[in-house]
Amino acid sequence: MIRVGLVDDDALVRAGLRGILSSADDVEVVGEASDGAEVTDLVARTRPEVLVMDIRMPQVDGIEATRRLAGMADAPRVLVLTTFHLDKHVFAAIEAGASGFLLKDTPPRELIDAVRIVAAGDAMLSPAHTRALIERFADNGREVRREAAQALLAQLSVREREVAFAVGEGLSNAEIGARLFCSEATVKTHLTHVFAKLGEANRVRLALLVRDAE
Repeated sequence: MIRVGLVDDDALVRAGLRGILSSADDVEVVGEASDGAEVTDLVARTRPEVLVMDIRMPQVDGIEATRRLAGMADAPRVLVLTTFHLDKHVFAAIEAGASGFLLKDTPPRELIDAVRIVAAGDAMLSPAHTRALIERFADNGREVRREAAQALLAQLSVREREVAFAVGEGLSNAEIGARLFCSEATVKTHLTHVFAKLGEANRVRLALLVRDAE
């Protein structure tokens, strides 16, 4: 079972999310919070694997709540909720460590699939969204970021760099495996090593690093 926590200041939204997710045989909603200020307590009490979190909340927003989770052991992965495609706050949430984002009007089946994807360690971002995120961060301090990124990527083996650059293109683990003629399990192993060497939290941040190195 995938343990999920819900964080949204709208009780009706939480009820809707709970109803959708509880319909899946492999998902269990283990707790709810009405504000980001309650997130660390929610996580400590219920130990969810995934948090579905709103961005805009009255006291502590989803960005700050995600940032606070970064210091916790076995922190859950975060799917942020937004009203618009590539809302400007989504970029800040990704920087804070979120694994992806969903629109609030996402169809039920896609919401369930997104939770499964994030729980499995992948990012909930399409290649198009990944490219948009990359372009968003390709503005100031370009040369400084390039040098720093290239130095970090130089620590990787040849195969690890191939995997990292494929992530930068927005490819899934299955697509990377097909390109490199290896299994998804092997890709995941390479990614684990890449994240450990580079100190990156997830594949979205890795994609941004790869873009900086180009």
